[in-house]
Amino acid sequence: MKKRIFALLFAFNLGIGMITAVEKTEAQKMVEAMGIGINLGNTMEACGDWINKNGGIRAYETAWGSPVINPSIIKGYADAGFKTLRIPVAWTNLMSKDGNYTISPDLLSRVKEITEWALDSGMYVIINEHWDYGWIETEMIENKEEGMKKYKAIWNQVSDTFKDFNEKVIFESQNEELGNFKYKNGTPVWNEYNSGDVKGKKIAYELTNEINQVFVNLIRSKGGNNAKRLLLISGVNTDIIKTCDPLFKMPDDPAKMCAVSVHYYTPATFAILEENASWGTNKKTWGSPKEISELGGNMKKMKTTFVDNGIPVIIGEYGCPTKNKEQESIQNYLKYVCLHAYKNGMCPVLWDIQRKGSPQDPFSHYDRKRKILVDPVVQENFKNIIETTER
Repeated sequence: MKKRIFALLFAFNLGIGMITAVEKTEAQKMVEAMGIGINLGNTMEACGDWINKNGGIRAYETAWGSPVINPSIIKGYADAGFKTLRIPVAWTNLMSKDGNYTISPDLLSRVKEITEWALDSGMYVIINEHWDYGWIETEMIENKEEGMKKYKAIWNQVSDTFKDFNEKVIFESQNEELGNFKYKNGTPVWNEYNSGDVKGKKIAYELTNEINQVFVNLIRSKGGNNAKRLLLISGVNTDIIKTCDPLFKMPDDPAKMCAVSVHYYTPATFAILEENASWGTNKKTWGSPKEISELGGNMKKMKTTFVDNGIPVIIGEYGCPTKNKEQESIQNYLKYVCLHAYKNGMCPVLWDIQRKGSPQDPFSHYDRKRKILVDPVVQENFKNIIETTER
């Protein structure tokens, strides 16, 4: 009798395990299928008043150091093991100023072309509204009605352009600016250094939630595959701690196909600085047990807050400069951030750019001219993560 009871309990427990595996949401399955990714940085989001607008798309595309993108560059990403390409875009670069906010057909066509190359290479594609002169930070506070009009105009045009593209094209509501609202004089509505400002925090979070809901409502109302497309929802400043705050709310989505986006640049003195600054001293090394534990804790927080509750997570950006850093520390940082995200069911997307000059300039990990990852150790680490890490 005891053996029979034990067998029944074992079968019950096994069944529970099987049900748990089956009950992953469609959004979670898709994010896991996205593997690891890379950003096409310093390219379609390059912006600045000094750029010659008469030069059109190419003037912007190459302004911050990128060569003109071609199919072989994109295929090189796929050959290096990246299954996802994030394309940051500054849509206002070539947009009408008549109040209709009409995006240049050339810009839409160019992003579409790069997307097609990525899809042809078997990749998923994330298209966003990037920093873009930071317009959203101020306009949504100072003139919300007009700010919403511009935001909707952007996504109306983008969603129309890609409405017939398959499910491998993902839209991302914004970049790091949601929650980072500020007035024209530069005063922030709220930030983490003013934790006692309950009113300001409430305004920042409620506006972030509202913009994300507007984004979902708009995309779902459009034609084609937009009704079921995976939508990437920008967290508050894409910061893990702020996004895990109860005030942040995922939007209601009838398709139940939303993921949340955060970025990982912790500690900032290692992952952002390349030289000393007023707010911190450049840190050249990383990888102590304490630092690895901090990383694991942050990723676990995202897992328990979102992944374990059926909401997939994409680390839309992570990385570190290659200048003034110990090479082994760079290798370890990229490896461990990618590993901890990946094993927790998230899709980590490496921030990578190409600046004018050497591919060894800060944040350049992939050489777009030679079409390879610059550091073979980083390449091997990524390969091992993909091949050996259980989800």
